[in-house]
Amino acid sequence: MAGEHGGGRRGGESRDPPAAPVRVLQSLRVKICEAKNLLPYPGPNKMRDCFCTVNLDQEEIFRTNVVEKSLNPFYGEDFYFEIPRMFHSLSFYIYDKSLLQRDLRIGKVAIKREELCRFYGKEPWFPLQPIDSNSEVQGKVHLELKLNELITDNGSVQQLMVHIVECEGLPLVNGQSCDPYASVSLVGPSRNDQKKTKVKKKTSNPQFNEKFYFEVTRSSSYTKKSQFQVEEEDIEKLEVRVDLWNNGNLAQDVFLGEIRIPVRVLRNDSSHQAWYWLLPKDNGSKSSKYDDLGSLRLSICYTEDYVLPSDCYCPLKTLMMKSPDIKPITASAAFILGEICRDKNDAILPLVRLLLHHQKLVLFVTTIAQLDLNDTQEANTIFRGNSLATRCMDETMKIVGNHYLKVTLKNVIDEICESPKPCEIDPNRLREGDSIDNHKDNLRYYVDKVFSCIVKSSMSCPTVMCDLFSSLRHMAVRHFPTASCY
Repeated sequence: MAGEHGGGRRGGESRDPPAAPVRVLQSLRVKICEAKNLLPYPGPNKMRDCFCTVNLDQEEIFRTNVVEKSLNPFYGEDFYFEIPRMFHSLSFYIYDKSLLQRDLRIGKVAIKREELCRFYGKEPWFPLQPIDSNSEVQGKVHLELKLNELITDNGSVQQLMVHIVECEGLPLVNGQSCDPYASVSLVGPSRNDQKKTKVKKKTSNPQFNEKFYFEVTRSSSYTKKSQFQVEEEDIEKLEVRVDLWNNGNLAQDVFLGEIRIPVRVLRNDSSHQAWYWLLPKDNGSKSSKYDDLGSLRLSICYTEDYVLPSDCYCPLKTLMMKSPDIKPITASAAFILGEICRDKNDAILPLVRLLLHHQKLVLFVTTIAQLDLNDTQEANTIFRGNSLATRCMDETMKIVGNHYLKVTLKNVIDEICESPKPCEIDPNRLREGDSIDNHKDNLRYYVDKVFSCIVKSSMSCPTVMCDLFSSLRHMAVRHFPTASCY
């Protein structure tokens, strides 16, 4: 009866389930620090109101606040983003804010994905590059060229076949997939034969699979040569040009990039097939010199994590879960992992999430915090180091305290931002006519109001934070019993 089950499988033998695929998780942590020496506004008022955007390919994913009236704006804004798809480049655009017209793009910094690792953990200055709508291109084209020889009543004729196979990675247009089509031309000194593909709807990876034929007549007759061969003078003068466009329907079509291939690539072979990166319009024909547009200082941390099927992590998860009970805690898997990772963020965030989910976080943080206390000689410097314990506390507050923070302080922060009162109390920074006593009263008013909101919010403080802070306080009291701050 074995032949009746699974094409010869023995009874009771089960087929192994297919292996789960390895997932790639991409994340981006960026700090937009500052810009300097931006190109002045061409008018009596040279200053600009600038903001910066972060773009994944052509899609905006973040923008900073506007810094007014400055050519050296300081932003100091952090941004974390889990990237949901493959991409080709990361770009930063500096805009001059306009109330009446469209915001003006001053310059950009564009970095290819494969080059991002070079800047990990650094804060370099990047020179701003000029922006041209015809240079904002990305993606590649799969192209096949083939030369055939046709025999006609008048002799032999060269025929060039151009096969537009497909494209990959075309940009989003206005946040949506484009409607691309290709224009295919055979260009020479006295000819420009042009044909077009059909429009493909709502895709960044169009499958064209269309062939176009162009005739190139050979000066010598077919009877003089036994083997098909393109004449040297003809090859040097002809090129295939492919332009990609987004169909604008009623609006103007948007240029997506071009490629130019000289027909001489077929000199030694009648067939040629390759992928080509799209290039800006008239690439290489314009001078690379341009005005100094300024610079942008950035901190970029791009990571790619290869995630195995969940079952592969069961042994590691078991070790992590046992960590709070290991003595000494420095021998636990969680502590060791937090110490050996080059960037502690890579270990701390998943560690906090895991222990928080299984209600073991308070015990673990309390135990490793005792290590900090043992090395602290002065009560005023308690928990001020950049240690594993303080980083875990920081991530815990971000995860469980975000909503609590907004509910508690949003209204008073909005009040301060909407009608700010001067609070400068440094005598060296006071302007003429300012009253330091009035500024002190304003500052005291804001501090009292914020403190009152915090005190009244005790019932809404997350339980995990209450338990953690309570444990830390009792530990601190035991270590510094005479400290008045406790």
